[in-house]
Order: sequence, then C-alpha cells, then structure tokens
Amino acid sequence: MAKLYVIGIGPGRRENMTLRAINALIKSEVIVGYTPYIEYLEELVEGKEIISTGMKGEIERCKLAIESVREGKNTSIVSTGDAGLYGMAGPILELAKDIEVEIVPGVTAAFSAAGELGSPIMHDFCSISLSDLLTPWSLIEKRIENAAAADFVITIYNPRSKGRKKHIEKAVEIMLKYKSPSTPVGIVKNSGRDGQEQIITTLGNIDYKKIDMLCVLIIGNSMTYIENDHMITPRGYDL
Repeated sequence: MAKLYVIGIGPGRRENMTLRAINALIKSEVIVGYTPYIEYLEELVEGKEIISTGMKGEIERCKLAIESVREGKNTSIVSTGDAGLYGMAGPILELAKDIEVEIVPGVTAAFSAAGELGSPIMHDFCSISLSDLLTPWSLIEKRIENAAAADFVITIYNPRSKGRKKHIEKAVEIMLKYKSPSTPVGIVKNSGRDGQEQIITTLGNIDYKKIDMLCVLIIGNSMTYIENDHMITPRGYDL
C-alpha cells in the first residue's frame, strides 16, 4: 500500500535534515512542495515526479499529494522546519481519511536559530506567528499579551512582510508592558541556510528595517542575559 510522508525538512540544508526525513524522501516516487522548498532538496529529488506550487497553494498541494497516494505512489509532501508547526501535518490529517500517513518531524526555525544564538530557549517558551492570514490579529495580540505577562521566552515567526510592516512593532509594544527594554533579543535571518545573518540586540533597540519574513526572533525572559556574543537563558541549576 502506498504511503504519504509528511516531512519537515528543517531549515533547508541537507545536514540539518533528519536521517528519517532523508530515508522517506528516498522511498518516495513523488515529491510535493512549495517551489523554493523543492530546491532545498537538491539531488534528493533526482528521478522523482515533482509537484510544486507557489505561495498560498498549501491546500492544493495537500490534495495533490493525497491523490498521488490514492494512485498507488509513495509520496512526500515537504515543509520547512517541522511539518507539525505551521506546516502541512495538520491539513493532511484533516483531509486524508483513507490513506496511510506518516509524520516525519524536522528541526524548526526556533531551535535552529537558538543554536546559532547560544542557548536562549533553555526554559519554558512559546512560539507565535505574526501572520494574520489564518488567525485574527486580535487573537494574536491576546497571545502576545499573555505570553509576555507569563515571562515566557517568545519566538516570533513571520515577523514582518511588505503588507504587515507594523505588526512586529505592535508586538514589541505589547511585550514592553511586561518585559524590560533591556531584555535580550536575537534576530536570525536564513537560519541554517546560505546567507545566514544574526543580530543580538535588546527589546528597546530593535532595528525593524532589518527584519523580514526570512527572520525568526527570540525574545528572552526576565533571566536571559548576553555573554560572549551568546544569548543565555538559565535553566535554574545551582552553578
């Protein structure tokens, strides 16, 4: 029986993919994904049938992948990072009622960026996307408010696009009600990929012009500090 693999390919480079993800891609006859994600796979797609679509084609890709499995072909649908975080795992499981599905986890941008910044996620944290395409902005604001009030380390996905230039500024404004302006903030662009850039700054000194949709932000908690160009959030051990 054919199987649908829902794969998180990590940040993009092959060395950041799990062995399980690579093996699933090798087993697949068909690879489905957003066009730039397919390009990250390089030689792993050689000899495969490729189905790719552009931005906002997520549900179309899911339906095409499911149909491919129904035709008897082992198929992979790929997401960057982890397929279960802002990826394709949820829609696939909602749509696929009669086929075998295997979810293959991957390294999400928050963990990739954290490794590049130091150890900012060593304690309780949450991830919040600032994209309001599928979630009302009022609800996003509420989540930011509650996370900041609870002193979580906060990772921000989809922070700033051409159509949403002010969302990140509003998010920071909310966080500053509960977090000090000196709270460390890491901004990583192209985490785990070519062209990687990173900045360590503070909540009160963010240069918003340096932020785009290729960035992930990690905002520390009240204990996070900067040392030797690393963000460090103590776990609480007696050192």
